[in-house]
Amino acid sequence: MAVFTTGEAVALELPIARIPTRAAAFLIDVVLQFVLAWLLFAAVVMLLVRFDPDIAWLDTAVLVIFVTVLAGYPVTCETLLRGRTVGKLMLGLRVVRADGGPIDFRHALTRGLAGAIVDFWALGGFGAVAVVTSLCSPRARRIGDILAGTVVVHDRTRIPLPALAAAPPWLQSWSQHLDLSALTEDLALPIRRYLTRYRTLTPEIQAALGHTLVTTACTRLGVPPPPNYPPLHILGALISERQRRTLTQSRPAPMPFDMTWR
Repeated sequence: MAVFTTGEAVALELPIARIPTRAAAFLIDVVLQFVLAWLLFAAVVMLLVRFDPDIAWLDTAVLVIFVTVLAGYPVTCETLLRGRTVGKLMLGLRVVRADGGPIDFRHALTRGLAGAIVDFWALGGFGAVAVVTSLCSPRARRIGDILAGTVVVHDRTRIPLPALAAAPPWLQSWSQHLDLSALTEDLALPIRRYLTRYRTLTPEIQAALGHTLVTTACTRLGVPPPPNYPPLHILGALISERQRRTLTQSRPAPMPFDMTWR
C-alpha cells in the first residue's frame, strides 16, 4: 500500500502493482500487439501487391506498423480505457497519476513513447530497463511512469473514499479564524493518519500521540490549544477547516450575473 495525497488535501491508500503482475499484463499486451501487427502487415501487403510498389514503400509500411503497434496500442488503450490496456484490464491494474487521479492523453503518450524507446524495445533490452527501474523505485515505477508522473495500482480492490474530517461544532468558530498556512502537508498527513486510525489505537497511544500532534500543530500555528478539549476534537477541527478551505479554493468561480436584460 502507498499513500496518495489528492488535490483536496486528503490521503488515499492504494495497493501498488508490483513486477510479477505487471509482467503478466505486459505479456498479454505483447501477444495482442503481435496479432495486431500481423493483421496490419497482411492487410498492407495485400494492398500494395495490387500496385506493384517499390520496396521502399514496403519498408515505410513496416516502420509505420512498428510505431503504431508499439506506441499507438498502449497510448490508445490507456486513453480510452482510463489508464488500462487489455492486459491491465484482465489483471485488475490501472495507471493513475501520482496523486491518485485519472490519467489523460498526455500521460498515456509519455508512457507509451518512453516504453517504446527506453523501457522495453529500442533501448530497453526487452524490458530489462523497466525491471531494474521498477525494482529501484518504492512505488515500482519504470522510466515512463517517472516522466509521466504516474503509478500503476490494483483497482479490483475497492478504492476507499477520501477521508474528510468533520469538525466538532464547538470548535468550528476557533478553527475558522486561524491562519492555517503553516499547517503544511508534512504535518497534515500524520494528523490525518491519526484521525483515520484513531479507533485502532490503544488508549495510551491515542492520548500520547494526540497530545504530541496538538502541541506541534498549535506551536507551528502560533496559537494555544483550546483548553479542556481532547486531541481528537482539536485535530479534527484543524484538518476539517484545512480541507474546507482547499475544496473552496478548487471550485470554479461563479459566473457573474448579467442584469442588463432588465
